[in-house]
Amino acid sequence: MTPLMAKAPKKQAGAWNDTRLVKECLSGNEEAWSLLIEKYKALIYSIPVKYRLPPDEAADVFQATCMELLTRLPGLREPRALPKWLMQVAHHQCYRWKQRQQRMVSRDADPHLPEPETPAIADSLVEQTEEEQLLREAMATLTPQCRRLVELLFIEIPPRPYTEVAAELGLAIGSIGFTRQKCIERLRRNLSDLGFH
Repeated sequence: MTPLMAKAPKKQAGAWNDTRLVKECLSGNEEAWSLLIEKYKALIYSIPVKYRLPPDEAADVFQATCMELLTRLPGLREPRALPKWLMQVAHHQCYRWKQRQQRMVSRDADPHLPEPETPAIADSLVEQTEEEQLLREAMATLTPQCRRLVELLFIEIPPRPYTEVAAELGLAIGSIGFTRQKCIERLRRNLSDLGFH
């Protein structure tokens, strides 16, 4: 079984840090591969989404990025650099896809055009994507009830009314505000622990 087709992990993706995940992956631990992919799948997918690639092409970018991770992980010197490295690989895959789309038109006119170099990923895209990943990691460490409350009130569009939130979570409507405040405070602490300022 390849790491990309491994069964769903028994542990949560946030249970191990990247250094341990990389070490376990390199030792052949299939659960670690699953955890690593689970931890970074939203980060990888966010790049083709920002490029507005169609869903099937975004899935191809995801697969190609994971395959590159599989083949190049032994050469990764600093596990903390993994998120940026994954963003860069996904960016290159997206850029290549965009270039192929353009070449289908321009190559007809001049088949001898040189291959363009991939430009560096924009700093603003890196920063935004890193912040999104930190938020995902901070959310993953919340209790399931807190995580769902934050999703319902702040992430879903449009946000759900308190009556629906209370019904889904089995809470009294009057306790939603207090519970929301506790969950937001936990989320802020988690973000701070991860280095978000």
